Amino acid sequence: MNRGFYTIMAAQFFSSLADNALFFVAIDLLTAMKAPASLTPLLKLSFVLFYVLLAAFVGAFADALPKGRVMFIANLIKVFGCLLIFVHVHPLLAYAVVGFGAAVYSPAKYGILTELLPPEKLVAANGWIEGLTVTSIILGTVMGGTLVASRTSAYLLGFDFPLIDTGIDTPTEAALCVVIGIYVLATLFNLRIPLTGASYERQERNPIKMVADFANCSATLWKDKLGQISLAVTTLFWGAGATLQLIVLKWAEKSLHMPYEKATSLVGVVAVGIALGAAASARLVPLKKSLTVIPLGIAMGIIVMGMTLVHSVALAYPLLILIGVLSGFFVVPMNALLQHRGHVLMSAGHSIAVQNFNENLSILTMLAVYAIMISLNLELNVIIVLFGFSVAGTMWLIKRKHAANQLEHDSLALIGEHKH
Repeated sequence: MNRGFYTIMAAQFFSSLADNALFFVAIDLLTAMKAPASLTPLLKLSFVLFYVLLAAFVGAFADALPKGRVMFIANLIKVFGCLLIFVHVHPLLAYAVVGFGAAVYSPAKYGILTELLPPEKLVAANGWIEGLTVTSIILGTVMGGTLVASRTSAYLLGFDFPLIDTGIDTPTEAALCVVIGIYVLATLFNLRIPLTGASYERQERNPIKMVADFANCSATLWKDKLGQISLAVTTLFWGAGATLQLIVLKWAEKSLHMPYEKATSLVGVVAVGIALGAAASARLVPLKKSLTVIPLGIAMGIIVMGMTLVHSVALAYPLLILIGVLSGFFVVPMNALLQHRGHVLMSAGHSIAVQNFNENLSILTMLAVYAIMISLNLELNVIIVLFGFSVAGTMWLIKRKHAANQLEHDSLALIGEHKH
């Protein structure tokens, strides 16, 4: 791996670290505002909204400018979103602006890898990027919980500058200053990202044609026998992952009786497992064998249901690590396969945009269902069982579809042989 790759990794790490810490600071802000519990999943929902709405346009934007510059612009948008909270804009709206920046950032972040590296290094690069992203989720989660803890906020508010009134008077504002500092650090790394020299034909500017082009790319990837399976798995993974974060927070509070800043560490524990699983699969699963990991997704869904039987922290940690390991092990090969198919069938920026659209539509749908369940006052254990069952069931259906595709492929190959 070259120096440019490590610069991208550093920029990605700090930007993702700030995204994750901000999420937990925003949840704490909603709690301080005495907002209803159903607003918490809507917070994540507001973040991913622009991934879905802008899907047809961000891929073309990522391919129109050097990727490092796109990432720089996106991080500035995220900083602006954070600053809106200081002028008392509602957290849902401010976090949506940060989500807008993240939606612009994503195709560039992944697309630059296919410009910088040969196909045989993509699985390893994905292992790196997923591993670092997950590390940033772990640290960001713990950091978000720590920033809103009373001891940390008292320490941060204790900073005084001679002759300067900072105007930072609340724990949330103090935590936000730290988050903005991390975004600025990511922005500085963006400026050091090298030009890859990759150029694409002039990008379409007509919005109607862009939507038509995006729909065409989406259809191409869903019709591709390998593309559709990897896209289905990653789509389910991200929707389930976003919902599981919030379920774990609620479970820690209800079943394990943990305070909020401690409960965030449990979300970090799942992420530790994902990092371990991602690292293992990057080493053990070559691109050709990526589809052999599908049964692990079914196992993960079944094991999630076991959360209903656990009421001690000592048992919670190994259970959540196991859920994470299974998730990480099956998502990295799927991501690499999806990127490879996308790169073969269309440009990097466009294929990532299609992936983002589907994954974030899944997050929107699953979080909306979760918000409805919360507002209906459904028992937490019922929610966990329904969630685990739906994940395992969907993965089983994907496995059946892949088996049917294999049969069809073998039959066509036999027909071809008979003709010769």
